[in-house]
Amino acid sequence: PDNIMVPHAIYEDGHVIKVHDAEVHPLMEDEASQLFEASGLDKRWVRCGSPVVISGGELTLQDLDLSWSETNRFYEAPLQLKANNGLLLIDDFGRQQMGPQELLNRWIVPLEERIDFLTFQTGKKFAIPFETLIVFSTNLNPESLVDEAFLRRIRHKMNIDNPNEQQYYRIFVGACRERGIKFDKKAFIYLLREYYFSAGRPLKACHPRDLLDQLLDFASYRGKQPLMSTELLDLAARSYFADLM
Repeated sequence: PDNIMVPHAIYEDGHVIKVHDAEVHPLMEDEASQLFEASGLDKRWVRCGSPVVISGGELTLQDLDLSWSETNRFYEAPLQLKANNGLLLIDDFGRQQMGPQELLNRWIVPLEERIDFLTFQTGKKFAIPFETLIVFSTNLNPESLVDEAFLRRIRHKMNIDNPNEQQYYRIFVGACRERGIKFDKKAFIYLLREYYFSAGRPLKACHPRDLLDQLLDFASYRGKQPLMSTELLDLAARSYFADLM
């Protein structure tokens, strides 16, 4: 859905669990939201955009269960509860602090039954809805991470290849636009020739973002205007690709 209703908190067995997270649940500021607030209806709910929760190599099993705050005396909802009616992306899957099989075992019941079980400090468990689209992203071979039984539970799988030249071009132009850098086609062709074609280096979708961030860093350090010049591209590419030239 484009928007959902999220409770500020839920109450279970005498415990308060904070659910709404301003970083995850963007407030809707359209006319419908204004009418909802003006109506004086249930203030326990907030009208938000669908949540998108992203976690990478820093993810631990503790992040998937309740977190108790001794100072505030309430629980903080785990990632999957905050991501309900939205998307939970496990990025860099296979590079977490726990083994991939250990993490995936945690998802077997939620993926099959669409419910999850959380545990209070007392040891008591309770069920919550698991209405989350969970996505695993990895650059490792999935067969080296998990067994066939779990792969069957992940019904939809997509292989995302490296971009071709035209796709890389569009990604680079978009990355320039996002950073306020004027795109220079001649400098772009120079980059491809010197650091890809001559080096036999494959095009990667993450390279434009990373190279332009490097370019901005060098421009700032040297007090130069952040232009897409061959000089700054050389500095960025040599640093990024670790080419000692």
